[in-house]
Amino acid sequence: MSLISILSTALKALLRNPTRAMLTTLGIVIGIAAVITMMEIGTGSSNSIRESIEKMGANAVMVIPGADRRGGVSKGSGSQMSLTPEDCEAINRECPAVAVAVPVVNANGKQAIFSGTNYQPSRIQGSAPEFFQIRNWTIAEGRFFNQREVNRRARVCVVGSTIVRELFKGISPIDCEIRIANTAFKVVGVLQTKGANMVGMDEDDVIVLPWTTARLRLTGLKTGTATSTTSTAATSPSALYPGEGVALYPAPVDTMADDTLLVPKFIHIDQILLTAVSPDKVNEAISEVTALLRERHRLKANQDDDFHIRNSAEFMKMLTGTSSVMTNLLLGVALISLIVGGVGIMNIMLVSVTERTREIGLRMAVGARSRDILRQFLVESIVLCLIGGILGILIGHGAAVLVNHYLNWPVESSPAAVAAAVFVSAFVGIVFGFYPAWKASRLDPIEALRYE
Repeated sequence: MSLISILSTALKALLRNPTRAMLTTLGIVIGIAAVITMMEIGTGSSNSIRESIEKMGANAVMVIPGADRRGGVSKGSGSQMSLTPEDCEAINRECPAVAVAVPVVNANGKQAIFSGTNYQPSRIQGSAPEFFQIRNWTIAEGRFFNQREVNRRARVCVVGSTIVRELFKGISPIDCEIRIANTAFKVVGVLQTKGANMVGMDEDDVIVLPWTTARLRLTGLKTGTATSTTSTAATSPSALYPGEGVALYPAPVDTMADDTLLVPKFIHIDQILLTAVSPDKVNEAISEVTALLRERHRLKANQDDDFHIRNSAEFMKMLTGTSSVMTNLLLGVALISLIVGGVGIMNIMLVSVTERTREIGLRMAVGARSRDILRQFLVESIVLCLIGGILGILIGHGAAVLVNHYLNWPVESSPAAVAAAVFVSAFVGIVFGFYPAWKASRLDPIEALRYE
């Protein structure tokens, strides 16, 4: 018996009771729809996370201070004042796997004011011109600040598109002055729009200015003895810069060269942001930076690092962790639905075998072999599951589109998920349809013909 004949017979048998056939496939439809929806949401989320990491810089590595411990209480990562501008300079000078490293000073929590409008940005950061290169930022209007402005503690800044929208109300911000912490800053550039990242943070809600200016004007100079319990290096101003009456803030002199750093005596910075020379050099760069900082901070072999290093892989792992757990949980529920649907298929096929016992006996009487009967019922089960699978794919894709439209969750069609859904549907049909088909093929023709 040809495959076409078997398919034709199977479809005719299913069409005898289409309502029962559709209800039978309901479990398969629900299971496949859930799988498709979760796979499209999961794929969209993964790609969104990847894009967010790329916005931060594909090869970016962040060095943050360690945890400050006082009285046996840890204040958490970043609270220890263990990083210095000299550390950043040493990384640029002595780490071949590092393309560039820049200091970062955070001045968050302050309001920006322009023409009577107040707005508090999510981030106010001070850094160097290479910061924009590391973060993959491009300029939409104006320019970036330059190294001379960093050296001269210039009161200039570059703003994101959200700042432009909230403060400037449609006018060009270039050469306008905004006030932060009672200090006027001239806007020299506007960053190209990036949008929100995976965790919902607006990447455009940012003001970037020279790190020297941020430290001097917005955060103040952090002095005093380092709070590290592991480093023995003295970090007080008197220890770093011995002598009476040391000038922590030297005044500019007209005869100074443009590259003269006027603020060499800033003691601490909040972060060091760096990028490896290539993606395959990230781990090497981390190893070099770790070894260098341990040596500079005079840490012994049995002492823990007084800093932490975070790279893109860690960010990716952190961001995908929760998403993966939820996706796997819902996929588990979908698989349970498929099993329930498969049990329903088996039950209905057993009922069908019972109802069609005389038909089976008649076919055997006219020459049909046991394997022909087995194939027929097995094909009926597979076709029934495939119909449910196709409906599930359509419904699942529609549900993903609705989720994207109403909840603004990232979704993306997955050809692999569609192929997997078709395969799983056929597999369920084979597994749960085999026993009824086998039972039908084992019927005695004479007894089947006598069946009432």
